[in-house]
Amino acid sequence: MSENENQGGQFGLERLFVKDLSFEVPNSKVFLGEWKPEMNVQLNTETQRLDDTHFEVTVTVTVTATNAGSTAFVAEVKQAGIFLIEGIPEAQLAQLVGAYCPSILFPYVREAVSDVVTRGSFPQLLLAPVNFDALFAQAQQQRQQEQQPATLQ
Repeated sequence: MSENENQGGQFGLERLFVKDLSFEVPNSKVFLGEWKPEMNVQLNTETQRLDDTHFEVTVTVTVTATNAGSTAFVAEVKQAGIFLIEGIPEAQLAQLVGAYCPSILFPYVREAVSDVVTRGSFPQLLLAPVNFDALFAQAQQQRQQEQQPATLQ
């Protein structure tokens, strides 16, 4: 088969790295009381085109734990990857960088969050799995609804 007949695209993870990591315990009195935390988990993804064939995808997780009405800790991890993506149709590209790449990165951000929380002397925190395909579909649907003109009644 000649090179022109091979129309398949290329996809690969070239680099995986922690882009940013922070952990804060604003008040050490949290260690003296009973541990009954409430967790607030925020998740975000970003995509940046680096050149014609490389994309940086970042998954950010921010966990804020409160205990007895005060902040026990705040952990934020930005896990990133540089992906080689070439020859993929534009229609599939958004799904690839918006759902598939974050799915690859999530286990690493999950591990980093668990590690930093444990190193902060708190019980292990395991984030629940995330269905990035469903989140991507929901975001696409929301964008479509926002773009539709409002109908008069």
